[in-house]
Amino acid sequence: MSSIFTKIINGDIPCYKIAEDDLHFAFLDINPLSEGHTLVIPKQETDYIFDLEDSALSSLHIFAKRIAVALKKSVPCVRVGVAVIGLEVPHAHIHLVPFSNMQQMNFSNPKLKFTNEALDAIAARIRKNL
Repeated sequence: MSSIFTKIINGDIPCYKIAEDDLHFAFLDINPLSEGHTLVIPKQETDYIFDLEDSALSSLHIFAKRIAVALKKSVPCVRVGVAVIGLEVPHAHIHLVPFSNMQQMNFSNPKLKFTNEALDAIAARIRKNL
């Protein structure tokens, strides 16, 4: 059975897409810790990130770096944090979370809510800075 992320890649579920290439896909988290919180995934459906082949793991991180640089230019933050948790969706993914203090990287914090229009605008700003 396809993961929710595979359904997003295939266009079966809408998303606020940031970027994609032949192997990777990046989109806004709809339950973000901060403005611009982005998920970066391989198109290859693999449950555990460390089950990816070395070349796939390294290319995923290089793709994530490109997104993180654009994020830093697009939303107010001191850094863009990186987290790999992997329990909530059985598809390898990297969280890129813009933050200005350590408390903002706590995944048990209440999630923020943005309107569809706001998410569209955030995604457009990030894409512009790619």
